[in-house]
Amino acid sequence: MMALPRRSVRVLIPAVLTLLWLAWTAWGGQIFGVISEVTTNDQATFLPADAESTQALELQEQFGDDDAVPATVIAAPDGGELTEAHVEQLQETGEAAAELDGVLESAPAQPAESGAAAQMTVLLEEDAAEDDALVDLRELVDEQLPAGEWEAYVTGPAALSADLSEAFAGVDGMLLLVAVAAVFVILVTVYRSVLLPVLVLVSSVGALCAAITVIYLMADAGWIQLNGQVQGILSILVIGAATDYSLLLVARYREELGVQRSRYGALFRAVRRSAPPILASGGTVAVALLCLLLSDLNSNRALGPVAATGIVFSMAATLTFLPAMLALVGRPAFWPKTPHVRAEGSAAQHRLWRRVAHLVRRRPRAVWVTVTLLLVLAAGAVGQLRAEGVAQSEVVLGETETKAGQELLEEHFDAGTGAPANVFVSSDEAEDALEAAESVDGVASAQLLAEGQAPAQEPQQAQEVDGWVQISATLNSAADSPEAEETVAALRAELAGLDEEALVGGTTATQLDTNETAQRDLTVIVPSVLLAVTLILVLLFRAVVTPLILVATTVLSYLAALGISALVFNHVFGFPGADPTVPLYGFMFLVALGVDYNIFLMTRAREETPKYGASEGVLRSLVVTGGVITSAGVVLAATFAALAVLPLMFMVQLAFLVALGVAIDTLVVRTLQVPALCADIGRRIWWPSRLARSG
Repeated sequence: MMALPRRSVRVLIPAVLTLLWLAWTAWGGQIFGVISEVTTNDQATFLPADAESTQALELQEQFGDDDAVPATVIAAPDGGELTEAHVEQLQETGEAAAELDGVLESAPAQPAESGAAAQMTVLLEEDAAEDDALVDLRELVDEQLPAGEWEAYVTGPAALSADLSEAFAGVDGMLLLVAVAAVFVILVTVYRSVLLPVLVLVSSVGALCAAITVIYLMADAGWIQLNGQVQGILSILVIGAATDYSLLLVARYREELGVQRSRYGALFRAVRRSAPPILASGGTVAVALLCLLLSDLNSNRALGPVAATGIVFSMAATLTFLPAMLALVGRPAFWPKTPHVRAEGSAAQHRLWRRVAHLVRRRPRAVWVTVTLLLVLAAGAVGQLRAEGVAQSEVVLGETETKAGQELLEEHFDAGTGAPANVFVSSDEAEDALEAAESVDGVASAQLLAEGQAPAQEPQQAQEVDGWVQISATLNSAADSPEAEETVAALRAELAGLDEEALVGGTTATQLDTNETAQRDLTVIVPSVLLAVTLILVLLFRAVVTPLILVATTVLSYLAALGISALVFNHVFGFPGADPTVPLYGFMFLVALGVDYNIFLMTRAREETPKYGASEGVLRSLVVTGGVITSAGVVLAATFAALAVLPLMFMVQLAFLVALGVAIDTLVVRTLQVPALCADIGRRIWWPSRLARSG
């Protein structure tokens, strides 16, 4: 068979690669439409199997045939007094609610002691809480208890679940659109070209679509527990990381086009020179993210392989899909600023970074000491971060019917009404356990349950399953509040002295176990990530001092961002607290992704050191990579800032923390602190490698 001409091969291979990636992108785009089939936002599914609330949930299923999610209808008539006619109207509303699709049962209306309001519990099917049943129930309440005559709301666990589902509804559409639009504007500004940003974004979206196909298969097989939070972070992470890697490749390609006439030769050399730092940084990030597999929370554990998969496809698209498109388009991709051999303006391009390097060269110690002191000062505010969790009704930002209903419920009833704690004890200890539960501060009332979850009039009437009985404990505080968590913790401690096998479950217990597990994860995962990143950097640079410097400065940058964020959350945004996973997720992204910029800077410094020496090699690396690293940092900060479009406190806090941290890391740490430290230490930064002796 006659060999194809070399020029044909140069066109054929990129064309085939481009078509394959475009086909995979189209397939992945369709997967976005069905990903919800393997996604859940039920907090109970995030917990490990050995959590007490999980064990209680499994036992709860034995006491009832149906998996039900309660919704609470709270209503107060205008005028303030609840009459018999009002109660009759509420009863009719409850009877109508029981006929709705997705409703299992509607309990009789329960008037408040004040005589000014009433509430009734409506049990929905497990899936109905997120489907049309809750919408139908709210429409029925609005119709039967019209505004002007009543102040009526539907609240409770079912409403909270629906609010979360609605908030996550923007993950696939609005979030991705905002992120892509922000990146496009930045890339147009950086490249002063229209076509090149399009190629970079097509490559990034291709990476995301390819990753989502694999992740869908993983979730469908039951390997991971996918939720809206993880899905949203995946989109942002892949777009940001793939664009960052593309910036490095394109910068090297532009540099090579200035010295080579052949675009194929320039591209080949650019890919060969860019691949090691891209693979090293992406591999480090992936390994760091996989440390989340050590988490006891299913939601955290899922993020590890999901995000690592996204990073792998980001690298793959940058090193195959983007070069294939660049090979087909050639120099016109940069139009109207098309690079030519010995193109003028390269010096002007680095003018700013030459000035920064000159500043560092003159007084390196003064620079790094000043920056370090400022970062330590900012990190001092970390103690003001209140990351013990917030009420679930506060998770969704803005005014909602759920919040208004909860406030009205707390005004007239024990706030925990509608979502009691479920206590399971040995039948031999039933009476003593009931007395113990009633004695706990924060428990408004407690009662044994008979068949059908009805209150047992006598202890002998309590339903018994395999030697267990159930006690329903209504709390004084709202079920999703920190105060309710304290009550559940006290209830568990009180019952443990009576029956070591006693279990306390329910909405509050699930939230308590989630928060405690998240705090435990922080103490386990953070050291693991630091150890893994340090070891990888030691192997990459074949040195010890450089990795220690890079890890230490990245951690300090993270702590500074966390301290500033705490002040902003408390005094600017007025948040009541923070989710316990915010510090962990912030650490994962700022430390893991901060390594990218470290590797970009120091890999080039290692290239320059044999020619110019250690100190000057780092400064020359700063001049050459300063623009790329800054652009990459701006892109990553902008993509994570896009998370703020989701009306969730966790997402807004994570968006602010990561965007601020990336800005600090890019504009201060990687620009001033690290180059100044390396310039001051000199060739010893490469100890014990040969560069420490010859650099």
